[in-house]
Amino acid sequence: MTKANEQTSDPAHFTALAKDLLGHALKGGAEAAEVVIVRSRSLDVTAREGVLEDVESAESQDLGLRVLMGKHQAGISSSDLSAASLEKLAERACAMAKAAPEDPYCGLADPDQLAKDHPDLDLYDPAIPDIDSLTEAALATEAAALSIKNISKSGGASAGWSTSAVTICASNGFEAARQKTSHGRSVMVIAEKDGAMERDWAQSTAHWAEDMRSAEEVGQEAGTRTAARLGAVKLPSASMAVMFEPRTARSLLSMFLGAITGPSVARGISFLKDKMGAPVFAPGFDIIEDPFRPRGLGSSAVDGEGLARHKRHLVKDGHLTTWLHSLSSARQMGEAPTGHAALGLGGPPGVGTTNVYIVPGAKSPDELMADIGNGLIVTDAFGPSFNAGTGDWSVGIAGFEIKNGVRTRAVNEMTVAGNLLDIYGRLIAANDLEFLNSANTPSLLIEGLSVAGQ
Repeated sequence: MTKANEQTSDPAHFTALAKDLLGHALKGGAEAAEVVIVRSRSLDVTAREGVLEDVESAESQDLGLRVLMGKHQAGISSSDLSAASLEKLAERACAMAKAAPEDPYCGLADPDQLAKDHPDLDLYDPAIPDIDSLTEAALATEAAALSIKNISKSGGASAGWSTSAVTICASNGFEAARQKTSHGRSVMVIAEKDGAMERDWAQSTAHWAEDMRSAEEVGQEAGTRTAARLGAVKLPSASMAVMFEPRTARSLLSMFLGAITGPSVARGISFLKDKMGAPVFAPGFDIIEDPFRPRGLGSSAVDGEGLARHKRHLVKDGHLTTWLHSLSSARQMGEAPTGHAALGLGGPPGVGTTNVYIVPGAKSPDELMADIGNGLIVTDAFGPSFNAGTGDWSVGIAGFEIKNGVRTRAVNEMTVAGNLLDIYGRLIAANDLEFLNSANTPSLLIEGLSVAGQ
């Protein structure tokens, strides 16, 4: 591997560029403005059936400008970072803002709201993999998957790397320079037996190459998961206990996070809009956000508007404790911002989380299976249907039957359905939490869930 010096060389140049554009916007009549410059580079390889299939390399640099005139705002973006284009870009943005409709909740942070510290969370790996090393990783991942019995062919294995650097300058004094890297490998394979075919996959992603799972581990997981799905049957429809393994349980967490975003609540389109402070989950159930996890995939100490983030309970002892606010949604609801603004490129920020996890329970998945006796484990979910306003939800599933407390035969072509308010109130967390993504959850058990099959 080489070092990534060339990608982030001379950050002072981009800071100066952002300040020049900021100056043009203010001279053009903007009362406030912010500039975001993003530079990125990536390298990805794909292998199939033991042969290198594709190599993709990409580099980009993009600039976004948001200007505000009273309660009017407009944004514009460009990939032309030449000094000659900056003045024209500012002129167009200011003209757009003058014609924009009024937004009573827009505005930058007050200077005294800005974060004082920008701690380093170790998100940048300076090593750059070359094509040969990525090809070797992809081929090794595929070979490990193909070594599993009944795996007949590969749907493709990939290995990749990317890096990005962000420069932010705003007229309220917010300045930041961030950089991070991402390494990943994945594989999808197909199993065949007695004329039946199944497919599954596995992957690993990390900011640092040394934190990824090995190619052999990823490949063997994909092959083992796929082969285990052979011989699947469809069970009769019934109400039964259903356990979602961590990969599929994350969707239950993601729908919760979407439902507590300030914009959704302010517009009245969240099924949790009236539940602040109320028991949404079972007693003892906790959900925590930790922006400061070193090398965490969602780690970020400062949000997109320059506000400090905080480690916090989103749910404590089953009770909903907070909405997720940007400045705009906080103003709209008359509440304090929470540091959840997601950076926009030439537009107003959105809302997003950092590292969120469900606190694990006391029992292992095997112990929970023994407790329930009979039911299902969901290992794959597809074709979800979700009404954000009511919480009604259904999803197609595949997985395994639990019989007499033990995982047995594979099942597929089934559907689970229910209302998330009811489901959340009955969730039981297992103790198998791992931090593999930005949103992490242990296995989650729901008793008495409606399952449609035969």
